[in-house]
Amino acid sequence: MKSLFSSWQAWALLSAAFAALTAIFAKIGIENVNSDFATFVRTIVILLAIGLMLFLTGNWQAPATVSGKSWLFLVLSGLATGASWLCYFRALKLGNAAQVAPVDKLSVVLVAVFAVFFLGERLTLAHWAGVVMVACGAVLLAMKI
Repeated sequence: MKSLFSSWQAWALLSAAFAALTAIFAKIGIENVNSDFATFVRTIVILLAIGLMLFLTGNWQAPATVSGKSWLFLVLSGLATGASWLCYFRALKLGNAAQVAPVDKLSVVLVAVFAVFFLGERLTLAHWAGVVMVACGAVLLAMKI
């Protein structure tokens, strides 16, 4: 069991499962709620849950031990996350979860492209084929047929 939870694959699958539940719970929860307010509530819940987890696990880190570069990019990441959540909840308010979520997952395609250009990562031909298939799958799921 210990090796399972030290695997990035296990954590990534759990992330996907929780992301799927996020879409379902959010779609139900925003039925009669403004999407921006719903994002605000969600953010407070996340903040409290992670604060509790840091307390229980003893993983709090003194802010002074974080480098300026890390602070900058963590803040930028937080702003991007907030913008993503606002857009996602607005899309869920307006559309079907089964169509919104796959379009949102085009982030997988964008991460691959951005990782190559900004982080210098290299993808094999098989990886690029997977990126194209994810993109095509998202488009097919988003279409009203």
